[in-house]
Amino acid sequence: MTPKKPKLVRTKAELDQALADGPRTVVMTMGALHQGHLDLVDRATQTGGQVIVTLFVNPLQFGPEEDFDSYPRTIEADLAELAASGVTLVYAPAEQDMYPDGKPQVTIRAGSMGQDFEGAARPGHFDGVLTVVHKMLQRTGAMTAVFGQKDAQQLALVKRMVADLDLGVQVLSVPTRREADGLAMSSRNSQLDPIERQIALALPRAIEAGVAAAVNHQPVTAIRAAARRGLGTLRSDTTLDYLEVVHPDTFTPFSDHDSGPALVIGALRIGQTRLIDNAPIWVDPGD
Repeated sequence: MTPKKPKLVRTKAELDQALADGPRTVVMTMGALHQGHLDLVDRATQTGGQVIVTLFVNPLQFGPEEDFDSYPRTIEADLAELAASGVTLVYAPAEQDMYPDGKPQVTIRAGSMGQDFEGAARPGHFDGVLTVVHKMLQRTGAMTAVFGQKDAQQLALVKRMVADLDLGVQVLSVPTRREADGLAMSSRNSQLDPIERQIALALPRAIEAGVAAAVNHQPVTAIRAAARRGLGTLRSDTTLDYLEVVHPDTFTPFSDHDSGPALVIGALRIGQTRLIDNAPIWVDPGD
């Protein structure tokens, strides 16, 4: 029997009518769903209460030269995937519904924590992310939100926003889902041609090399060096934006004297496609 598709609402008014009483959990996506997104949905269904999945390609988080127009939009396939997962309510607003007066005059600012790494590569990106996350939390009235660890800097900033603005929302995270070859699942993976797909594997190899160095109790300088070696030699049309070891809550780089939980993070541009990845480690250089 074909699962029943979830109720699709397009406007804030329709959403208000569809929201159930009691606890709600929201999973915010830009659509083009893959198994990594469905892992978030699965975690959301474990919280009890109503699960709302949002599908919205947010223009505020794209720069003028980025892939807003070409970002994959596959709403019918997304609805079929969500039906199989048991979701009953999907909010897929138009840009006009989210921003009825055009680009908002008042936005959430990510501050200094959002200016490095992804923030440096994509100026203003996290301001747009936090603004739409705040709006979605307000519109859905959710007390729980689920995010993926793959977007680790985004996750850290959402947690910071929730704490700094006293939003009273529980933020849950789900580990990164990977393809069989190790590439972190991303809606942008579909933009890679077969050759670019093979080149992209340099990023998870670099991350894994850093993880292996940490497991062997290497100092942070050796972890960074191992990750760089794992990256190998890049082609002329491939650019490394960053490859670093950072504190997971502040995204400040680890110093030689630090120890404890950390993230190996990286971002790679392959042709017109940009991919990010990360993995948690424990920095303990031993004696």
